[in-house]
Amino acid sequence: MQKIYFDNAATTRVREEVIAKMQDALASCYGNPSSTHGFGRSAKTEIEQARKTIAKYLNAHPSEIIFTSGGTEADNMILRSAVRDLGVQTIITSKIEHHAVLHTADALVKEFGIQVEFVDLDSFGNIDLVHLEQLLAADDSKKLVSLMHVNNEIGNILDIHEIAKLCKSKGAFLHSDTVQSIGHFQWDLQATPIDFIVAAAHKFHGPKGVGFAFIRKNTNLEPLIIGGSQERGYRAGTEAFHNIVGLKEAFVAAYDNLEKEKEYISGLKDYFIKKIKVAIPEVKFNGYSGHLDKSTYTIVSVCLPFNKEKSQMLLFHLDLKGIACSEGSACQSGADGGSHVLAQILSEEDLQKPSVRFSFSKYNTKEEVDYVIEVLKEFSQS
Repeated sequence: MQKIYFDNAATTRVREEVIAKMQDALASCYGNPSSTHGFGRSAKTEIEQARKTIAKYLNAHPSEIIFTSGGTEADNMILRSAVRDLGVQTIITSKIEHHAVLHTADALVKEFGIQVEFVDLDSFGNIDLVHLEQLLAADDSKKLVSLMHVNNEIGNILDIHEIAKLCKSKGAFLHSDTVQSIGHFQWDLQATPIDFIVAAAHKFHGPKGVGFAFIRKNTNLEPLIIGGSQERGYRAGTEAFHNIVGLKEAFVAAYDNLEKEKEYISGLKDYFIKKIKVAIPEVKFNGYSGHLDKSTYTIVSVCLPFNKEKSQMLLFHLDLKGIACSEGSACQSGADGGSHVLAQILSEEDLQKPSVRFSFSKYNTKEEVDYVIEVLKEFSQS
């Protein structure tokens, strides 16, 4: 039996060179970065070099990069601090955001009595810009817009530059969960007037448990985790040095190889789309995931024409065949109620059918696509 990993939107295989760098860091650079002796200074130097490197690739200032445990912590830190410290009274978001945003917004309603407004979506899951502008102009309350750049389930790409310009013209802060796009798309944070973005290393072949937040200078956020003065005072606690080293190595590798790997992975996605259309002609693509120019090159979400009995067995069958993929997002596997994203865009009829997300990386091959399509075809005919 083959073992095929098509769940790269959930997490990715760590690059070998990243593992090597982390092993070396664990073995030879074990001083506390806050210590003033040579061991500590060596570790601190590596952390600051990682910060400078990331900032350079994003065209940001090093002081604007704050290391965190990942995207969820960074989202929480930004949204909570914006309400608590910046006087944000209204959060404008969408119903297809990651739960790191939606659940945090719900908690802030209960804790601070803020308003949460949801921008309208079309049937493909795209933001209604006219409605967003109306929400921004609705009253004089201080507002923060939180919209993800690349949707983690259906792969739609938001025109983040246009959204940023709109928010700036209306005096609103803009936060974007960019976990699915950092390491996969180029960013110029001087050209795009966005206030906050977030990243998680394990989405671009780095280690789990580390990421970063971009917090634009002079936004005056206060720390969420209080104690020491680490991370410019934004995040107390001894830094996970080996993880930060791994994040930097993965980040640099992602951007140094971006165009080559993007071309290769785009080819795999295109190949998958063409093959599944032939094998299962009634297949539907959720959101814009079937459009190469309107969705990320790493994700395809398909709605398959199977009855209820087949639907219940599909992921189990794929797993038995050695195929890893997701029904909805991995962050809610095992949760009742299915995908909150698909619930917003699919018809009642299509919601009864199985929707599966396949997500690709540099480590996948066309031969793996052939195998997966053949398994799906045989299952559809059984």
